[in-house]
Amino acid sequence: MAVRDIHLLGSAPLRVRSTEVPVVDDALRQFIGDLFETMDAAEGVGLAANQVGVTQRVAVVGVEDERFAMVNPVILSAEGRARAEEGCLSIPDVHAEVTRPDRIVLEALDREGQPYRRELEGYVARAVQHETVGIQLLLHYRHRHLMFFANGDARIFLAEFQQHQPPAWFQRPPQRSQHFARLGELMIDVD
Repeated sequence: MAVRDIHLLGSAPLRVRSTEVPVVDDALRQFIGDLFETMDAAEGVGLAANQVGVTQRVAVVGVEDERFAMVNPVILSAEGRARAEEGCLSIPDVHAEVTRPDRIVLEALDREGQPYRRELEGYVARAVQHETVGIQLLLHYRHRHLMFFANGDARIFLAEFQQHQPPAWFQRPPQRSQHFARLGELMIDVD
């Protein structure tokens, strides 16, 4: 296992849609080990593959007594509302209060390629949502996500963001297309 470099806001892998993992093999298991080691070294509670430059639908979470990998994760349902502070390893030293569902049902493959379904709540549900939204919707570039990380000084944040030449779709609000309809309930609310 190895600690990998974490890509920061503006890095190309964070602006590319992650792809499905076709097969769980020894190379992927080794990569998942690297994700856990990198997450632990950075003192995080979750890490997605695109944050270390690999654009595949893989993430790990390590919260309290919960520690697991998610390959091709899907949040099947979400309910309740809870507000708490969040940050992101790819946007260091920036935190904000975020409202998310506080109970979810997750379906994914584990590091052995076995499917599982879990009902999660509280902090672990929040971490799972953060990581799965990161690999599904591209790292916090869309819509309300920008203001989440602006944390009070949008002008400085926007100036830095624009230096990285955001994709063209960023200039307009996302359409509620068929692709986003299911994810609408998972979008974060920022006051």
